[in-house]
Amino acid sequence: RADASKDSLASWWANLDDPTLVALIETALKNNKDLKQAASRIREARAQRGVTEARLWPSVDGSGSYTRTRTENNSETGTSRELFAAGLDAGWEIDLFGGLRRATEASRASYEASQEDYLSVHVSLAAEVALNYIDVRTLQERLAITEENLRLQTETWELTTYRLKAGLVTQFDVDRAKTNMEETRASIPTVATRLAAAKNRLSTLMGEYPGYVDAKLEEAKELPLAPVEIALGVPAETLRRRPDVRGAERELAAQTAKVGVATAELYPKLSLMGSIGIDATSFAGLFSANNRGFGIGPRFSWNIFNAGAVRSNIEIQSARQEQALLEYEKTILAALEEAENAITAYVNEQKRARSLNDAMTSATDSTKLALVQYKSGLIDFQAVLDAQRTYLSVRDNLATSKGTVVANLVRLYKAL
Repeated sequence: RADASKDSLASWWANLDDPTLVALIETALKNNKDLKQAASRIREARAQRGVTEARLWPSVDGSGSYTRTRTENNSETGTSRELFAAGLDAGWEIDLFGGLRRATEASRASYEASQEDYLSVHVSLAAEVALNYIDVRTLQERLAITEENLRLQTETWELTTYRLKAGLVTQFDVDRAKTNMEETRASIPTVATRLAAAKNRLSTLMGEYPGYVDAKLEEAKELPLAPVEIALGVPAETLRRRPDVRGAERELAAQTAKVGVATAELYPKLSLMGSIGIDATSFAGLFSANNRGFGIGPRFSWNIFNAGAVRSNIEIQSARQEQALLEYEKTILAALEEAENAITAYVNEQKRARSLNDAMTSATDSTKLALVQYKSGLIDFQAVLDAQRTYLSVRDNLATSKGTVVANLVRLYKAL
């Protein structure tokens, strides 16, 4: 029984007990370009949060200047004048109506949403690597099955050729045997093309050039073993685990705070302003107390008339809040749908694989029996062809189904 605890789900690929898969996923989590972009967006959001939070505190600006002026007059030399100036300006907006606090809440929520976005990419990346790895292993098995069937059908064609020379069969049987053999041979390039594409996709997911994983996956191996049962938990736990749901909630919180920022524009703003400066006609004068001056006092501003722009902005932000709420609700529904579909697909594919396994046993026996009876002259060659085609179809479907079972387990882990 597989564990579905939070810690287990965080590294669910370890439950599949496949060291190669674990190594591929760990490499992808280090090198993937999409994940690095998501990490960069976190740094950007963190810095933006710092910019917004800084507005809650006083600001101080320093300045300095030197000016030389010359005034021409009727004399030959004219008049020159130098002016040295230095000063500090300070300001602090008193957050009377919470606009700055709401802006800080919005930036914090956006930062938290960027973290959840990173985790969403993390979850999707691990699942994508696993699904492509399962494709590789499934296609390798299907390719091996097709090549083995080609060998068996080649032996059958050779058998009919010998029987034709002995006068036991007609050319018609030989042609049908060759047609069956060549049809199987023709399917090999298609499977090989899909196998190469799956490997190249794996290389790209790991941030490498195509061909990077070829040597690592050259040797065909069994698919990861899927547990028969998995503990799922209740739907509410699924919603708390999923980063896309948490991210949508943080986006809603950010937009709700932005409504408060827009509303605060309806009310007056009060700031404390202060300055201290020195003006002198010489550099030495900058250090003289007689040339110093300062000022301090409150500043009041109120956007009394703006043709309804502030209220329109409030409506805009409120509409965006409603959109964020609907997006949050839609994300919840999609999460529950994905989890339910993944559970159903995993359970039903297991049933299908069991039926195909039983069919495989019967197809193997019937193929052997048909060949024996054909050699004994009890049945015609069409029965042999039908048995071989059924055997190939069932065996290929079984290999695909086994891969689908593991792939559906990966999708289930992702949904959780």
